[in-house]
Amino acid sequence: MSNDALNWIEQELAELAAKGLSANIRTIDSPMDAWVTIDGRRVLNFCANNYLGLANHPRLREAAKQAIDRYGIGPGAVRTIAGTTTLHIELERRLAEFKHAEACITFQSGFTANLATVPALMGDGDLIFSDELNHASIIDACRLSKARTIRYAHNDIDDLRRKLADNAQFRRRLIVSDGVFSMDGDIAPLDKLCEAAEEHDAILMVDDAHGEGVLGKGGRGIVDHFGLHGRVDIEVGTLSKAFGVVGGLVAGKKPIIDWLRQRGRPFLFSSAMTAPDVAACIEAVNILQESDELVARLWENARILRAGMQQLGFDTGRSQTPIIPLMLGEAPLAQQFSRKLFEKGLFAMAIGYPTVPMGKARIRVMNSAAHSKSDLEQALDIFEAVGKELRVI
Repeated sequence: MSNDALNWIEQELAELAAKGLSANIRTIDSPMDAWVTIDGRRVLNFCANNYLGLANHPRLREAAKQAIDRYGIGPGAVRTIAGTTTLHIELERRLAEFKHAEACITFQSGFTANLATVPALMGDGDLIFSDELNHASIIDACRLSKARTIRYAHNDIDDLRRKLADNAQFRRRLIVSDGVFSMDGDIAPLDKLCEAAEEHDAILMVDDAHGEGVLGKGGRGIVDHFGLHGRVDIEVGTLSKAFGVVGGLVAGKKPIIDWLRQRGRPFLFSSAMTAPDVAACIEAVNILQESDELVARLWENARILRAGMQQLGFDTGRSQTPIIPLMLGEAPLAQQFSRKLFEKGLFAMAIGYPTVPMGKARIRVMNSAAHSKSDLEQALDIFEAVGKELRVI
């Protein structure tokens, strides 16, 4: 291919930069924790989804080391060909037990868990009802399924009910929603979604990526939060956020999990999680089953930080969770705000289009159980200084 054929890429990149929409990826030279080292500087970290501070927990590190000594590193091939380790079986059993689900299957990531699930259950001639603010992995999964997709207004049960009633003729129907919406931090009304699904004989699926380890008793997730065990057909989750490692999971009714082992394409055609990752995830489950201390600390830190931001005059949107968006509007302002924060010793990235709609750029502030009270106080001082300097507050 000639260079001329690729000129459009250079033009698109230049346009992104001119609009302030280019992704500027920082390089970290330390473990993921409350503080990280970037460009030789130690800065406060409010970017990571490391909700419980487990990404650098000594027990998880030790579990991973022991797994390497026993199992090595890579799985060698997909589980259906090369077999599966006892570690993978143990993790899936423990996750099902933890979440009070009939069964569980793990994937390489939360993204691939969605890509496996929706196309395995839905196809040409079926209909999907998807919240308009669902994660990109759900959107892509719906496209791959070849089913027709209807978007309903965000968290609007009345709109969903109308669309369910108007589209009763399809072979199979699926309602799918994020549990916690990652950019705004609001929670899906899963109890109402469950009622609508039962009334209209639809399958119900929730992607609980940002609810795992955060909502429910001891971090058991959104199904536990609403007390809906046995009524939600599919609960997708990730092991890369609150669990501090990497990987994805689908928990729910046993026939669905059995079907995903037969027809979930990322399970069939991509190698499994590595042994040290699986062992670290098992240890994360152990920690959560032993105590809810980290979950309680996370929520207390979120309360302190949100109250402080609101008192300073920041617009924190509609968040109900430890995700705290600082709504700034235009992407160039959000990027400038992020740069100023970094200059003062705080790492919090700007988020703009296409991750959020045009005109809805923000700094998404992610606190964790790893942050101390003094960390939060220092962070609020920095946010105040930058907010006043840029005349946001």
